[in-house]
Amino acid sequence: MEFKFTRLDNRQFTEEDIKGFIEEYNIKFIKLQFVDINGQVKNLTIPSHHIEKALNNEIMLDGSSIKGFRNIETSDMFFYPDKNSFQILPWRDKDGANSARLICDIYNADGTPFEGCPRCNLKRIMKEAEKMGLSMNVGPEAEFFLFAKDKDGSVSTTTQDRAGYYDVGPEDLGEDVRSDIVLTLQEMGFDIEASHHEVADGQHEIDFRYADILTAADNVATFRIAVKAIAARHNLHATFMPKPIYGINGSGMHCNVSLFKDGKNAFYDKKGEYELSDIAKYSIGGMLKHVKGITAVLNPTVNSFKRLVPGYEAPVYLAWSLANRSALLRVPAKRGVSTRVELRSPDPSCNPYLAFAVILEACLDGIRNKIDPPAPVESNIYKLTSKERKKQRIDSLPGSLAEAVDLFDKSLVAHAALGDHIFNEFLTTKKKEWDSFRTNVTQWEIEKYLQRY
Repeated sequence: MEFKFTRLDNRQFTEEDIKGFIEEYNIKFIKLQFVDINGQVKNLTIPSHHIEKALNNEIMLDGSSIKGFRNIETSDMFFYPDKNSFQILPWRDKDGANSARLICDIYNADGTPFEGCPRCNLKRIMKEAEKMGLSMNVGPEAEFFLFAKDKDGSVSTTTQDRAGYYDVGPEDLGEDVRSDIVLTLQEMGFDIEASHHEVADGQHEIDFRYADILTAADNVATFRIAVKAIAARHNLHATFMPKPIYGINGSGMHCNVSLFKDGKNAFYDKKGEYELSDIAKYSIGGMLKHVKGITAVLNPTVNSFKRLVPGYEAPVYLAWSLANRSALLRVPAKRGVSTRVELRSPDPSCNPYLAFAVILEACLDGIRNKIDPPAPVESNIYKLTSKERKKQRIDSLPGSLAEAVDLFDKSLVAHAALGDHIFNEFLTTKKKEWDSFRTNVTQWEIEKYLQRY
């Protein structure tokens, strides 16, 4: 079975198109998919003969059962499927039945978008950009690890190879898995640009083409599901946990962002310094000014900050550059329509809808307030002493989730990007997460202190 479709072709699916696909491909089940505030993909499965009810927005959701959504007194909510997200899933259910998915927005019972739906919220920020004549494209680069399972099927932290960056077989034992993932994603309409082994043992990266900010967020959510599903076929576990193993590189999700205006790349100016427009520079200025306040969204777990340490290629220092990969922001060499800024701090555990919303809002704030960035830093920041960094006014990202949450709580940009409901729910959840970690007794403490004291 082959079904290729991507929204990059601007085709609009109708209800009749979808009914035709269901009949042609013998689809038995439809998964109504959405994400919660933590970025976890959820779905409700319905028999395909109820597709008309789904497309008429008649399928209900108990919002009180989704953490961070609604309380029990106001729990009735509705799925509003995006018809253009209709996609046959290349992997079959256990009973062999074909399934398809529809990505949904969550609406209140009165027919208004639910303010706690991450996808609805991203659309809200996109409208703010549209008022300024701007739209954002994002090209995410999500890394992941493949771990072996033991004989009982339990997940281990044993990698299946000892390969390194760009290595080939036989050292890279993940080639076959990556190939299957790439073929599956292509079958789902992804335009795959490259795949390769990453720096750490068992670490991989598959890059797909940039897209508008909403499609890019949908793609990240779909990508994570597909990678895990195909890895499981090989009796492996794929994880997007940022730092699963101490002492080796963690997994990031670099985000290549660009703004467009009137169909043209608004970051490019042939006559500008470095061939960058004022909009590009103000966006860089906005991201540098606000990144500490939005880091809790871009790096949302306790474990995220085990990756954000010097020595493992992860960006820690607040600077921008043209080629220097030790800076937080980098402007790759291509210009013209490909002009973009690479934000290197996000990791793949983030909720892509929330992450892209705060990135866009930081750029918009930079443009509104004409925030000029400092001069680019082309020296290796990792090799600068703390005194040299202080002299050049190079600040650092938060060092822990606790610090990031505190800065998030004070960030007007984060609040504007997420709205009251998501902002408050996210803040409460992350404070609880940190408190749980803070009070837990770890294996490191046992090994360090049990016998000594």
